[in-house]
Amino acid sequence: MASSPTIPEPAADLGTADQTGVFAFLADPRNHDLLLPVTRIDTHTAVVFLAGLDVYKVKRAVRFPFLDQSSVEKRRKACETEVDVNRRYAPDIYYGAVPITREASGLEIAGEGEPVEWAVHMRRFDETRTLDHVAERGELGMPLVMRLVETLLATYRDAEVRNGAAATRALKGVVEETLKELADADRFFPKDDTAELAAAMTAAFRQLEPLLLDRGREGCVRRCHGDLHLRNITLLNGVPTPFDAIEFDESIATIDILYDLAFLLMDLWEKGLPAQANTVLNRYLWGSPDRGHELEGLATLPLFMSLRAAVRAKVEALRLLEVAGGGADAAEARRYFAFARAFMAVAPPQLVAVGGLSGAGKSTIAAHVAPRIGRAPGAVHLRSDIERKRQFGVSEHSRLPEEAYARPMTERVFAALREQASTALAAGQSVIVDAVHLRHEEREAIAAVAATLGLPFTGVWLEAPFDTAVERVSTRRDDASDATALIVARQAAQPTGPIDWGRIDSSGSLDAVVSAVLAKIDDGAPER
Repeated sequence: MASSPTIPEPAADLGTADQTGVFAFLADPRNHDLLLPVTRIDTHTAVVFLAGLDVYKVKRAVRFPFLDQSSVEKRRKACETEVDVNRRYAPDIYYGAVPITREASGLEIAGEGEPVEWAVHMRRFDETRTLDHVAERGELGMPLVMRLVETLLATYRDAEVRNGAAATRALKGVVEETLKELADADRFFPKDDTAELAAAMTAAFRQLEPLLLDRGREGCVRRCHGDLHLRNITLLNGVPTPFDAIEFDESIATIDILYDLAFLLMDLWEKGLPAQANTVLNRYLWGSPDRGHELEGLATLPLFMSLRAAVRAKVEALRLLEVAGGGADAAEARRYFAFARAFMAVAPPQLVAVGGLSGAGKSTIAAHVAPRIGRAPGAVHLRSDIERKRQFGVSEHSRLPEEAYARPMTERVFAALREQASTALAAGQSVIVDAVHLRHEEREAIAAVAATLGLPFTGVWLEAPFDTAVERVSTRRDDASDATALIVARQAAQPTGPIDWGRIDSSGSLDAVVSAVLAKIDDGAPER
């Protein structure tokens, strides 16, 4: 949480009550047994007081078309709901709903007298540890991103399944309302651009509606966070912890899991963090219990990410109109609008396969190349090591017995990779398949996936000196690969047959190898 200029108290015609006395009481450090000042943060719907190690969040006494907090009883229920919803994500942050009571001596927090107001009582955390600040400092590394996805997968798995048909109808309403408000804000957004975006979004929703309804029937619509961006995720004891989930409108939080995740993907992409966004997507797919269904669901991502950006654009435009009369700098609103349009742009998918002996650097190169292929947030990264562990029902770092690498099992793994690649490509997402592909038949089979769909294919064969490959596999830590020096030697002794993929020396610098792979891909990509 960060300090912001005080917003004037809402007008009485919005059904408000005078909360001045309560705000003054909570802003006084003496009422918290503090010597240091209390920090007040104002939003349109709440006032937050940072008091030492405690936080008190008071709902504003407002009544909007989408939100009614006009009575003490309604604010009590709102506080209790916020606590109930957010304890699922951050039980160590949300203590409970507490009354502000009137005593003979004046107001008191959780006293014995009549409650005149209610507040959400929270544990204060370091405001500089929210992930937007972490990202600004360049500290949002991949281990942190992977830990975040683990947290999200656990919350999605346990989330309550909701009515998918109702959620799809609500989503249609969000699309229509957002497009109307963007059109109305024509002082910020050119009419022709808004009309173009409206046509693209409307057509996309119409095309996707059967898929959305199907995903609803399959349990993909759940009670989600609803506001999952970097500012609403903090590092608590080093663990990325979402907080401030939507509590005031169940329809906003009753959504497709991918629409919830799309806010985070959009936020990372907009902040110039494509590698992190791509990692979030792929770690989510790797950990999903029904990977095939989620790969099919990737068809929704352009609309979902565009809608998230469009909503941010309209909210920022409305804020400018309300607070500054539309005269303030609208750069942020226009930037989100530009991203909303970009996410809807057509980007034909393509298939890339990266092969080579163990230790050639396939997974490292694929991970660095994936964010740069196809539409946002980059290519689906299919990795044979991950798929093999999934086939055996073990975690990616569990070591498999030698028989797990026998020819029949390897053929099964490669068949699964081809099927998943086909599904993702049909959904419009580019794919990069990372596997040894030692046999000529394996290389032909993966190329045939693209040919069947009429899509471009690039095969890349990475080559590293034997000693380099052995050193790499011997020094790996916390990796899904079970390869050893002996396995590298066995692979090197096997015939590969003719290799017609682009050969690249992978013993050089990471940047040089990635550039060489991207050049190969660009050579085979269709002109746009």
